Amino acid sequence: MATSSDRIIKNEIIEHLGTNIGNLQLRIFPESSNDDQKRFADGGLTFSYEGVDYGSCDACWLDRYTWQPIIALEGTDALNRKSSGNAQYQRFHHALGAVKNGLVGVYYLKKGIDKIQEDLYGMAYFASQKELGNYLIIDDLNILKQLLQLYGHSNLFQQFVQAHLHGMYQIFKAKFESRYQGNWQIFADKRSTIIKNNYVIKHAGRMRRNFTDGSQRAGHIAVGEMYLTKYYFYDKKLYYLFPKMTQTDIDFLDEHKATDKEWYLLRHEPNVEIKTVDDLIGVSPTIKQQLYAIRDEPLKGEAMQIYQSCVKEIELGLQNNVIKIAVC
Repeated sequence: MATSSDRIIKNEIIEHLGTNIGNLQLRIFPESSNDDQKRFADGGLTFSYEGVDYGSCDACWLDRYTWQPIIALEGTDALNRKSSGNAQYQRFHHALGAVKNGLVGVYYLKKGIDKIQEDLYGMAYFASQKELGNYLIIDDLNILKQLLQLYGHSNLFQQFVQAHLHGMYQIFKAKFESRYQGNWQIFADKRSTIIKNNYVIKHAGRMRRNFTDGSQRAGHIAVGEMYLTKYYFYDKKLYYLFPKMTQTDIDFLDEHKATDKEWYLLRHEPNVEIKTVDDLIGVSPTIKQQLYAIRDEPLKGEAMQIYQSCVKEIELGLQNNVIKIAVC
């Protein structure tokens, strides 16, 4: 039986970093424990911000004199498990709760066959510009070890963090310039995004089943794409548009999936609103009828053709202000 990602990461943390470094004490739980799902204040490893739980971390380092958390880490062996695309974003929110609380959040992707997506460096860098704390992406625990050893030397600690953030930005920037010519409009055109003065619209072909069927992974992807768009445009409001869904679908999920992790985050992330075809003002009745007809159909074959045709018209209408998003 293959060793789980969780066990690999936790064993590596203990073996490579030990249980304490200087004035920092490690909080970590065995793979078999559910204690990490408790809120930090209750002895766990889940960080909350403004009442929202952002997922459990794998480890946290506390100041041994104040018992305040300093650095929280979420780790994964995804790079050795065929996770080469946006699946890497799926655990981004786990350390985000710590960052929102002013801590250093670390997302550790153990080196493997695949590489870290450059988008992930950008997401964390821009999150660090928006939130109280700083978010670091690493693939080598030696980087974290250096940071832990600098705790207690405030200036050196902060300089190390800022230097790593700068390096992350350079990785993101190089890829952004090569893939999108450094142009946000080109990015938007390729990533189903519409940029307005005070807000952005990100659209995706999600349907209700994506959030109710446990075999589906689209809910995880939806959350990752939400955070990517939110932090890339962190100074704007985000409307996350699901054209195949209706207000009835939203009401159903709010009632039946209120505690589902992915749906919960989508519905509670500040400055993010979920919108459906019912929230589009000025869209033609024909387009609405066509989208209603395929709302429960997987996007393939004829359903995909219909969806793409409808979305093309919706995109054009939104860009030209012929179609608008209803604002509550």
